[in-house]
Amino acid sequence: MKNTTAIAAGLAAAALALAAPAVAAPAADENAQQTIRQLEAHGNRVIVNRESGAALSDASVVSVRPGPELREWVTVDGRQGNDRNHTDRELQTTGRVYYVDVK
Repeated sequence: MKNTTAIAAGLAAAALALAAPAVAAPAADENAQQTIRQLEAHGNRVIVNRESGAALSDASVVSVRPGPELREWVTVDGRQGNDRNHTDRELQTTGRVYYVDVK
């Protein structure tokens, strides 16, 4: 019984770790332009779907939907021992694509 509980707890923790990061809902006093800038400031790419001809500074956000992760090769310090010139590159998630519907 204890083993089953431990396995269930481990699976639940793994599921939470793999879940996509939550997107904060836009604040009621934010316009679409502010929401887009906030997402871009965190390294994300934003694709805007306009449901009206309103300027982004006057438009409101209808929804924010996460898309695929943005991944790129990043140089990391891979020094080992006395090798001062050694660097490694690794593929890291640097942001995400977000689809923002505005009206």
